[in-house]
Amino acid sequence: MSVLAYDPWSLEFVANPYPAFERLRADRPVFFDEPTGQWVISRYEDVNALLRDRRLGRTYLHIGSHEEFGQEPEADFLKPFWDLVRAGMLDMEPPTHTRLRRLVAKAFTARMVEGLRPTIRRLAGDLAGALVAKGGGDLLAEVAEPLPVNVIAEMLGIPVEDRYLLRPWSADICGMYELNPPPEVQRTAVRAAAEFSDYLRGLARTRRDEPRDDLITALAHVADEGDRLTEDELIGTCVLLLNAGHEATVNATGNGWWALFRNPGELERLRADPSLIPTAVEELMRYDTPAPMFERWVLEDITVAGVPLPRGSEVALQFASANRDPEVFSDPDRLDLSRDPNPHITFGLGIHYCLGAPLARIELAESYGALLRLAPDLRLSAEPQWKPGFVLRGLKALHVER
Repeated sequence: MSVLAYDPWSLEFVANPYPAFERLRADRPVFFDEPTGQWVISRYEDVNALLRDRRLGRTYLHIGSHEEFGQEPEADFLKPFWDLVRAGMLDMEPPTHTRLRRLVAKAFTARMVEGLRPTIRRLAGDLAGALVAKGGGDLLAEVAEPLPVNVIAEMLGIPVEDRYLLRPWSADICGMYELNPPPEVQRTAVRAAAEFSDYLRGLARTRRDEPRDDLITALAHVADEGDRLTEDELIGTCVLLLNAGHEATVNATGNGWWALFRNPGELERLRADPSLIPTAVEELMRYDTPAPMFERWVLEDITVAGVPLPRGSEVALQFASANRDPEVFSDPDRLDLSRDPNPHITFGLGIHYCLGAPLARIELAESYGALLRLAPDLRLSAEPQWKPGFVLRGLKALHVER
């Protein structure tokens, strides 16, 4: 079998990676991809195990330098970006990760998230209502994008007049997560990281002196046996909550509706029985995973499916492929909105399991629910196109009408 079908820079692959994944799972579940310099892992069993394996990490800098891991030193101009990103828990490993996650979890509680449900329902209803009132439009731009950014802004306590800044900053920063981003994308990400950091630093200092009922205040004052977040950690956490909680949720909404329009029988089933929404949310995230690949570094020599992976290797864990593995999911290429059990790994596993998963589930449920309720006759008005980029996989637009 040729592995050339795996091409994360190809728009054809981005639009439908699943036939390539099917061949990889069957014939080459672990292979080294020369263009990306990564070991590609496609089976559920292996991805599941590696997400929990502490011999792999999101970073290696806690145990060695770039040079020791065979990597080029980072360009000096990237420092503002990496300073920001590495102050958040996503790019940390224990014990630093353990400490930071414990502190953040004391502020970002399940009770706080559930308390946002009425606000999320109201926002979703307002956005869906506006789309419906004018007979249609771009579901992504008019519902999927503004909902999570407004929810996170509300949760953090970002003033209303500043919220228009968040979406561009998030999109520009997340451009760096694609494979081998070009220089102009890197410079744009650095600028956005510096601007966002400066903005949040000023806001956090204000909240320390003038507390309010918001997450930035809670993070600024959270303590555990005298331990507190540093200012950099607070800022890194806020940026992570926006980026992780926004980009993936937007893509999950767009990918989900596109899947529903391509499966009209399941869409009609959901319209007839809205009680299916909770399981539908899980199935739509499995069926067309919005963040289909996560990377890890091999910190100690390991063997995966009989293939030795040396220390310093980078692995590309294919969540989207694992979520279509027939060894785990019956008839995996079929959309089944009542699928149960549904052990998809869209939110990850292990110590880096997505802290915002409960919030994302509420946002998606309320978004789908509002559109199903207010526009039961919603239909596609133009064939959508996929954005270039595979790490965060989503549509450019999703034009709908009544």
